This record gives sequence, structure tokens and C-alpha cells, in this order.
Amino acid sequence: MIRRADEMLQEIRERMRDGNGKVEILHIFQRHELGGKARLCAKIILQPGCSIGYHTHHDEEEIFYIIRGTGTVNDNGKEDIVRVGDAILTGGGAGHGIANTGNEPLEIMATILLY
Repeated sequence: MIRRADEMLQEIRERMRDGNGKVEILHIFQRHELGGKARLCAKIILQPGCSIGYHTHHDEEEIFYIIRGTGTVNDNGKEDIVRVGDAILTGGGAGHGIANTGNEPLEIMATILLY
């Protein structure tokens, strides 16, 4: 299956997980289209100052891969800076949150896999 950029579902969420500002989600493939045990395959865009609030992942794991920009991630209670090429894996009851602390959009490839 080929999904053209103009066919992808775009969603805007305000204060996602009690974060700040708007989160842009570009659903590359939707859950019902994925044959494997996954519930998200998307590009997430956070404008400067925007964030996804801290949340946990039970019975699943989420992978963030930083495509563009700089941010601060709360990785199960430990804060760290993330940049282009960095990846974050959260699952098994652990939690995370991420904020755009840079001056350009923070773009993240996000995948949630189910156990």
C-alpha cells in the first residue's frame, strides 16, 4: 500500500495529555489499516513551547524518533535533551512526556506497539 502525503489524516489536539499548546498529528497509517499489533504510526509536530504531558504506557510501548528540532523529554522521571536522530522507547508501565524547547518545530516519528 502506498499512502500519499495528501491522503494522510491530520489531527490537531489541544493540551494533549495536559501538555501545553497544540499538537499536530499526521496519521501515516490508521490503526485499522495496520495488520500487526500497533495502534499508532504518525508524525507528531510540536511548535516551540508546545508539549505532550507526562503519561504512562501499560501493555504497550511507544517509540519516538526525533526527525527535526530539539526538545526536552521526561523519561520516566528523568529529564534529558533530545535532538535529531535520538530515539526514546517507553513501555512496560513506564512514562514519558516531551516538550519543544527549541526555536523551530519539533518533529517526531511515533509508533505505539501493543504487547
